[in-house]
Amino acid sequence: MNVNFEYYKIFYYVAKYKNFTKAAHALNNSQPNVTRAMNCLEHELHCTLFVRTNRGVYLTPEGEKLYVRVSAAMQQFQLAEEELSDCVGLEHGTISIGASEIALNIFLLDHLRVFHREYPGVRLKISNHSTPQAIRAVRSGESDFAVVTTPIQVEAPLKEVPLEDFQDILIGGPMFSDLLGQNKKLKDLRGYPLICLGQETTTYRFYHEWFRVQGEEFLPETQVATSDQVLPLVKSDLGLAFLPQKMAEPALMAQEVIGIRLEEEIPARRICLVYDAKRPMNAAAQKLKKILIDKEVMEEKKA
Repeated sequence: MNVNFEYYKIFYYVAKYKNFTKAAHALNNSQPNVTRAMNCLEHELHCTLFVRTNRGVYLTPEGEKLYVRVSAAMQQFQLAEEELSDCVGLEHGTISIGASEIALNIFLLDHLRVFHREYPGVRLKISNHSTPQAIRAVRSGESDFAVVTTPIQVEAPLKEVPLEDFQDILIGGPMFSDLLGQNKKLKDLRGYPLICLGQETTTYRFYHEWFRVQGEEFLPETQVATSDQVLPLVKSDLGLAFLPQKMAEPALMAQEVIGIRLEEEIPARRICLVYDAKRPMNAAAQKLKKILIDKEVMEEKKA
């Protein structure tokens, strides 16, 4: 089948915007040309790809299948174009980073601030992912690298580089002030509501495993999508939560939450960088990766 590849590009934008006119605008083309190209593509593929309505278009089942493949190809084309345009140096590069929210908040933001001050022309594309999603984005080539929290498992050609350890603490809202100053055992938490990230996150899996090792069952009553949602819920007395000390510290200092001591030691966790050893990076991504890994370089940049 000898289909004009330009048709696939037009198909991608029509499917993305669900509108022929918007697709034509994005492509710097005319709406009649876009419509004609899609009619030709449907004719050459011998199937209907769109259902036309007064409000726009939506994909048929056949169109959905094609879009999955074409969108993946378009992302690769766009990444290739960016890599080629960025290879001239650090003045106009683009870096695509997948980051878990905890890693972003307690580690990556400080480093990005320093990097951006030094190289303001470099564009940063930050995707907020769970750790498994961020690693998948590196594997697929959508991200240059990922900055995530343990526990993680990576397989070649992906490589894991430890960056910084961090410690979680248990916190509660004002309603749980009776726990302040006491040494509680993990089993004592059975009667208290717990707040945690969702089951698809490494944080959930970390605590599920730690509780299991301690002979307890981890059953949080409230699961949230992002770590930024945890602290407001704790402040509102909706439950207790494990949170990195660095994220909880301002609220502790302001006495908006209390710290709860446990007899069992919460294992330290780690922030890691994950990259594909077989995929070359542009100059900007290589420079940021070096800054993240090399603490001495970071200190020099801060100074």
